[in-house]
Amino acid sequence: RLASPGGDLIEIAVTDQGIGISEKDRERVFERFYRVDPARSRATGGTGLGLAIVKHVAASHGGEVTVWSSEGQGSTFTLRLPETGATRERTTGGPLIVNGDDEGPYETDTFDPFPAPEALP
Repeated sequence: RLASPGGDLIEIAVTDQGIGISEKDRERVFERFYRVDPARSRATGGTGLGLAIVKHVAASHGGEVTVWSSEGQGSTFTLRLPETGATRERTTGGPLIVNGDDEGPYETDTFDPFPAPEALP
């Protein structure tokens, strides 16, 4: 799901209907090399780095990633990133200047949001 336009944040949420994550594990899923299922090996899946990388990249862009989960119901991971204009103003105090020799100001194209995907059965 994508957040509706109009705010300073872009929100992307990914939901599954899996087995869910226990409260104890939810506190640690963003740690490097942490795996919820210790029986899994590199041969059967994952190194435990994916969510740690997502958290680091989100933070590097002024955003965050969160998890909601309920055992037996599934999980939702939500990535929130500031819109480009909001990031520019927050980090530079004004619009982005690509090259000091350019005369600007620059306008960015506006795109319509993608329609929400249909939920799978």
